[in-house]
Amino acid sequence: MTESSESESVVSESSIAVHWREEEYYQPPASFVEQANANDPAIFDRFSEDKFPECFREYAELLTWDEPWETTLDTSNPPFWKWFAGGKLNASYNCVDRHAESRPDKDAIIWVGEPEADEPVHISYAELLGRVNEFAALLRDFAGLKQGDRVTLHMPMVPELPITMLACARLGVIHSQVFGGFSGNACGTRIADSGSRVLITMDGYYRSGDLIDHKVKADEALAEADKQGQQVDKVLVWRRHPGQYASQTPMADGRDFFVDEQLANFQGQVVAPVSLPAEAPLFLMYTSGTTGRPKGAQHSTGGYLSYVAGTSKYYQDIHPDDVYWCMADIGWITGHSYIVYGPLALGTTTVIYEGTPNYPDAGRPWRIAEKLGVNIFHTSPTAIRMLRKVGPDEPAKYGYHFKHMTTVGEPIEPQVWRWYHDSVGKDEAVIVDTWWQTETGGFIGSTLPALNPMKPGSCGPAALGIYGVIYDEDRNAIPAGSGKAGNICIRNPWPGIMQTIWGQPERFVDVYYRKYNADPDSKDWHDWPYFAGDGAVQAADGYYRILGRVDDVINVAGHRLGTKELESAALTVTEVAEAAAVPVVDDIRGRAVEMYIAVKPGVDAAGMAAKVTGAIETEIGKIARPKNVWIVPDMPKTRSGKIMRRVIAAVSNFTDVGDVTTLANPEVVEVIRRQVQHAKSQRGEVPRELTEAEQAEIATFGAE
Repeated sequence: MTESSESESVVSESSIAVHWREEEYYQPPASFVEQANANDPAIFDRFSEDKFPECFREYAELLTWDEPWETTLDTSNPPFWKWFAGGKLNASYNCVDRHAESRPDKDAIIWVGEPEADEPVHISYAELLGRVNEFAALLRDFAGLKQGDRVTLHMPMVPELPITMLACARLGVIHSQVFGGFSGNACGTRIADSGSRVLITMDGYYRSGDLIDHKVKADEALAEADKQGQQVDKVLVWRRHPGQYASQTPMADGRDFFVDEQLANFQGQVVAPVSLPAEAPLFLMYTSGTTGRPKGAQHSTGGYLSYVAGTSKYYQDIHPDDVYWCMADIGWITGHSYIVYGPLALGTTTVIYEGTPNYPDAGRPWRIAEKLGVNIFHTSPTAIRMLRKVGPDEPAKYGYHFKHMTTVGEPIEPQVWRWYHDSVGKDEAVIVDTWWQTETGGFIGSTLPALNPMKPGSCGPAALGIYGVIYDEDRNAIPAGSGKAGNICIRNPWPGIMQTIWGQPERFVDVYYRKYNADPDSKDWHDWPYFAGDGAVQAADGYYRILGRVDDVINVAGHRLGTKELESAALTVTEVAEAAAVPVVDDIRGRAVEMYIAVKPGVDAAGMAAKVTGAIETEIGKIARPKNVWIVPDMPKTRSGKIMRRVIAAVSNFTDVGDVTTLANPEVVEVIRRQVQHAKSQRGEVPRELTEAEQAEIATFGAE
C-alpha cells in the first residue's frame, strides 16, 4: 500500500482501513451435511425478506405455548418491538418440564468441577425438574419473590446457577446474573440499577486450583447497593460443599441464609410454571466496560427463547442426542443463550465446566471432551489463542471427535482459525464464526454450517431472517465487494433483540437507533435500522468481516487502522502467541501504533520485534509500521481471558492504568510498566502531558 496524499487522508468516521486479504473457502464434510438440521437450501427462501416477519414462526414453533400469539411482530411503538404478541408461555417449562415428561432419564446437565479427581455430576431432566421446583418454592415462599421482581445472581460456573435461573423463570421473576469474576462493587451497582431486594450467591468455587472465597464479595455488593439507595433484604448462599463453609466472611443473622439448609423445608414441593405474556422480561444482562450508569439489556421471554432455540438448532446443529459443551461463562450472554436456554429448550445435554481451561494443564479441555463424548464444542477466540499458546499439540493426544465447533465474542484471526480447524477440529469439524452481541440475544451473523462454506476471518452472511447493511456516516449503503468498511447495521427487528435498556428507554433509542433513524415518528420498521457499533466490510460473496468496535481503531495520519487487522498481521509470525495493538499520542501523525507481543513457550524473543514489524508492513503497509514492538511475558487479562488493551495503552502513554485489582494477573501490569516506560525514557520518548480528551480516549480504548 502506498501512502496517500494529504487530501486523501480525510476519511469518514466509519471508514476503517481494510487490508486483510480474502481467505480460501473450506467446505463442510459430507458426513456433517447429511445429518444437519439445516441442509436444504430452501431454508433461505423461507427466511427471505418478503417472508418477514412470519418467517420467525418457524423458531417460535419449536416451543410449547400455553396460548398462541395473535401478532407475530407488533410495531406500534418503535423501536420497542413486541414479538409474538398475545402469546403466553413459560421458559422453565420449555427448558425442563416437557423434556422431563418425554425423556426423564436423559442428562440435561453434566457438570465438571475443576478438581480433576472429582467425577462429573450428571443431572437428568427429571432431577433438574425436581431441583428447579424446590428452589422456586423457596424463592416464592421464603424469599417472597413474585412475578416482575428482579433478583441479582452473583454466581460461578456451578449447576446451581442454571437451577436458580430456571427457578426464577418458573415464577416470572427477572434474573440478573453478574459474572462471578466481577467485584462486589460491580455487583452492587447492578443490584441498585435493577432494584433487587434479594442477592443469590455462593460461598466459594475453584479457580486455578484454589478454593476462592466468593461470599466476601456479597458484603461489598450490599454496601455499594446501599450507598446507591437500594437495600437488600436477603442473601441466599449456595455452598460449594454442602455442610461446609468455604468463606471467611461471617453470615449476617437474619439476612444471610444457606440455601441447602432452607431447601430442607421445600423438599418435594411442586410449583406450577406461571404462564407469562411473550413480552414479559425473562432476564437482565448488563453489558461490561461501559462508563457511567450500566446498561441492563432487557430480554423477553417469547421472542428471546424462540430465537436462541432456532439458532441453536440451525447454526449449532444441536440434536437431542448430542453432547454439547459451550466453554464460556453463564455470566455473559453466550452462557445464557447457548449454555442454558438454547440447548435446554431443544432437550439436549449441556456441559458446564467450573474452572480455568488450562488447569492443571492445557490438555484439560480435550480430556473432558474425550471422557464425556462431547461432539459439539463452543468457545471464544480468546480461549483458542490461549490454548494454542500453551498447548498447541495437546488436542492430538486425545480421542475426542467434534462434528461442529463455534467461535464467539470477537473476530478471530485467520491463523488462529486454522489452528482451531486443523488441530482442535482435527480437519473433520465444521466451524461457525458467529457475530452477535449482548443486545442481540443470539447469533446475527454466521455461516449456516451445512449450506455455506467456511472462510477464515469472516463470520459469513447475516443469519436467517436478519437483513444486514453497511452504512457510511451519511446512511449511504456501502456495496459488497467495494473493499470499503463502514458501520454494520441490521435493517429489521428480530425476536432475540433486547426490548430496552432497563429503566433507560431514551438511552436505548439514542445508543442503538438514533444514528440512522429516518423518521422518529415512523411506525415502519424499515425506518429503524439497528446500529451495532461495529465496523465491518462485506466481500463480494456477501460474507461480513467484523473489524471490531468502531472505537477500536487507531487513526494514523488519517488512516483508520482496525486493531484486529494489525493483530492478525502480527499473528502471521509463527512464534507469536498473542498480540495487542494500542494507540500512542504522536504530535506528527496524531496517533501511532504500538504492538504488545507474547511469544509461545520456549521461543527466543531476540529479533521478534523486527519480525512483527516486517509482517505488519507486508500484510498492511508502511503506514501501519508500529512505533514500538514490546515483547512482554504476558498480557494483562480479565478473569474471562480478555486482553485489557486500555491498560497497556495507558502504559504506552504514561497515563494512569486505573483499577487493575480485578484482573486475572494484576502483577504483570507493573512488570510491563517498568519495562516499557524505562525503555521509552531512555529513548527520549516520554510524551507531553496529554489533554483531557486524549486521556479519556486512552482510558476507554478497547472498552466494550
